Amino acid sequence: MTWKEIRVTFLQKLFGPSTQEVWRQLCAEIGAQYVEGGFWKGDKVQATHGPWTITLDTYTVSNGKSSTVYTRMRAPFEDPDGFRFTVYREGIFSAIGKWFGMQDIEIGDEDFDRDFILKSNDGSKLRELLGSSRIRELIGQQPQVYFEVKDDEGFFRSSFPEGVDELYFQVVGIIKDVERLKLLYDLFAETLDQLCRIGSASQNTPNVSL
Repeated sequence: MTWKEIRVTFLQKLFGPSTQEVWRQLCAEIGAQYVEGGFWKGDKVQATHGPWTITLDTYTVSNGKSSTVYTRMRAPFEDPDGFRFTVYREGIFSAIGKWFGMQDIEIGDEDFDRDFILKSNDGSKLRELLGSSRIRELIGQQPQVYFEVKDDEGFFRSSFPEGVDELYFQVVGIIKDVERLKLLYDLFAETLDQLCRIGSASQNTPNVSL
């Protein structure tokens, strides 16, 4: 074994596999494409499901002297009715928020309603979406969750054409667990299909590149 191979083996034992190794393994298992970002952009993974492209990457937010890295997954889609929702795990601050009247929609699943905060501009549509036990199960299998439909990527970022929204997931840190990432792709695929069933997504290919 060469010195370089010894060094790589030592680092893998100390820190685990690299993000690139994990994401390339993910690509091999789900038939996705690994896209190298080059000097200015980070690498990303892109997979297709029906007319949609699901993109996995990371981004960094600077906070003065420190910075925070996020893993995110995104999929633009045509949204004919402007349906929005946000799902995230219950926590101490959300409990305080509910005390002061923060929106928290219930869907009738006792365990899910207990574990997650649900917001939407259409409660009945959200109940239809989460009527899928598979979607609820996939959300529950993510230890950290911030899952939503948003209209664009915010100030200084991509603006989408009229009628195009984005299915969006983010968590703090870099996910280097292949099984967790596969479940996350499954969540996006199931949610996009269910959005079509309830009339809140179309089968048209959105004219957006991430």
